Amino acid sequence: MKTTKILFVCHGNICRSPMAEFVMKWLVREAGREGEFEIASAATSTEEIGNPVYPPARRKLAEHGIASDGKYARQITRRDYSYYDLIVGMDEWNLRNMRRMLGGDPDGKICLLMDYTNRPGEVADPWYTGDFEATWRDVLEGCRGLLAVL
Repeated sequence: MKTTKILFVCHGNICRSPMAEFVMKWLVREAGREGEFEIASAATSTEEIGNPVYPPARRKLAEHGIASDGKYARQITRRDYSYYDLIVGMDEWNLRNMRRMLGGDPDGKICLLMDYTNRPGEVADPWYTGDFEATWRDVLEGCRGLLAVL
């Protein structure tokens, strides 16, 4: 069976993309489909490299029984483009940065998480709003939609 490799990407890899990584891992485990996926996350920036998941994001995941232990921010690389089947950004700024960093998107692998919902757009950024509940709802809805099409 072919494994679908998914990379979630946001600016710093400490809030939205790790939330998406661990929510997606939780959803595929709940669906009994763990063996079908390899799921990770990365940043477009270097600002948070090596840092763990931001404490409020970690707490929001933990409220739902989802652990994010052992995750440290890393930056996306050109190698990621050939390795991953799907590279999922959280907002338009992420998409622009990914296309620039990865040399475009010749294989059509780059998309937005909210494109898999009934309300396409951007995942709420809790770094600026402090509203991790809104981010949780966006990420959960986006990951459920993504899993439904895979």
